[in-house]
Amino acid sequence: MDANKEISVLIAEDDEGHAALIVRNLKRAGISNDIIRFRDGQEILDFLFRNGNAVHRKNNHAYLLLLDIRMPKVDGVEVLTKIKADEVLCKMPVIMLTTTDDPKEIVRCHEIGCNNYITKPIDYDQFIDCINKLGLFIKIVKVPQIDGE
Repeated sequence: MDANKEISVLIAEDDEGHAALIVRNLKRAGISNDIIRFRDGQEILDFLFRNGNAVHRKNNHAYLLLLDIRMPKVDGVEVLTKIKADEVLCKMPVIMLTTTDDPKEIVRCHEIGCNNYITKPIDYDQFIDCINKLGLFIKIVKVPQIDGE
């Protein structure tokens, strides 16, 4: 039995092709968890902070967020900043998964509080290998539940 089955994987990624590759290859890596995809930064914030009429996060549930930086409406750095500033959401692991490999951006995201920073390889085979390894990581990582209003 998968000990981490109760973790929902959140993917905030505006690029349809990247999102499809991420989901498909996480599943190939053996991830059978719920995977919820968001197309922009505002969608993920609405889900996490329970704004608007869309689906909202559940109490007493574990989430792990894969977050792109370059997204419409609200960029990933602002999303990260809001999550890590919130007393309830701050313990949720956030993995930056982005094409941005600027060292200043990497340092900035870690200073804000991202847990890991992964640069998406441009090469297709390397991208798939990267997501496969990420899937293996998700299978073993321990994630706290998010509760509170």
